[in-house]
Amino acid sequence: MTGTAPLVIAEQGHYWVGIRRRVTDRGTVPTDHMFVQYQIPDRRHPFPIVMVHGGGGQGLDFLGTPDGRPGWATFFLRQGFAVYVVDRPGHGRARNGAADFATSEPPTYETLADVVFGNEAPREQAANSQWPGPLSVESALVDQFCAGQGPCAVDAAEAERVMQGAGGELLDRVGPAILLTHSLGAPFGWLAADARPGLVKAIVAVEPAGPPFGSLGPGLGTLHWGLTTGPLQFHPPARTPDDFRLEIRPAPREGLTGCLVQVEPPLQLPNLRRLPVLVVTADASPSSRIDHGTVDFLQQAGVAAEHLRLEECGIRGNGHLMMLERNSDEIAGRLHDWLIRTLSLAIEMCPQ
Repeated sequence: MTGTAPLVIAEQGHYWVGIRRRVTDRGTVPTDHMFVQYQIPDRRHPFPIVMVHGGGGQGLDFLGTPDGRPGWATFFLRQGFAVYVVDRPGHGRARNGAADFATSEPPTYETLADVVFGNEAPREQAANSQWPGPLSVESALVDQFCAGQGPCAVDAAEAERVMQGAGGELLDRVGPAILLTHSLGAPFGWLAADARPGLVKAIVAVEPAGPPFGSLGPGLGTLHWGLTTGPLQFHPPARTPDDFRLEIRPAPREGLTGCLVQVEPPLQLPNLRRLPVLVVTADASPSSRIDHGTVDFLQQAGVAAEHLRLEECGIRGNGHLMMLERNSDEIAGRLHDWLIRTLSLAIEMCPQ
């Protein structure tokens, strides 16, 4: 199911999960909901992929690229995966799914350019050479990206609570699945695996929010629980973030940043224990300096985490939005190969 052969879809559609009712002065309204768009190929692997966008974006980040090429959703459909693309509560087609949340100001072109082009990356890092157009806020391709971006929840812990509820409900509906998360969408993966450990088969975390215990940015909260702003289940139990004993682990090589890890013996994440996790990092992104800290934290906590640095396998010049860049299919191919190898997947004639 590769190449340019016709893509045969057995089923497609959409729905919302996590819906709660809220009584207002005007009457009852829905809230806390997440939008889910899905496509199921006629022949497929046993586990679907749930794709979770980052930041103030929406699921369309996986549906296509600014220059009009098919996105990662189509790539993985062609490889035989059912694909579920979500808009997190408060974003995209679930914009009113977080009606009670205070939000940041909508991002500006100038702010988003730092993310798109890697302008915040240190000068000694590689330059972004994979964005599919001019590295300028005047570019029409930047228009295509920025038009889909919106504000973020200021109370990140409350947003995570709602996201965890909706994510758990989605997994209850679709069954065991692979989670592919990006950036500020990464807590979805950690929280969903914590809430439904038997239903998460693997996580691919593309430049996840970090480093552990770090700030998410001005006004967006702090990762008090290492990977999340709100609580995860640890063993021995952690009642508050003060129960973590932390130290800075020196950077593994020049050009990287020392990050916080737990003092030995570390608290464990029992619901994520031995869960296959792949953290993916580009060389022209600010995340290049800190993603090793997330891998260190996961491994300390008993998670079977691996780190894929794209430059180490000859893929260079990518920024934080690698799924939108020129070589997005090449990167998706690396993720696909890891999933097949790690989960020993084979395409089956799965009944509808």
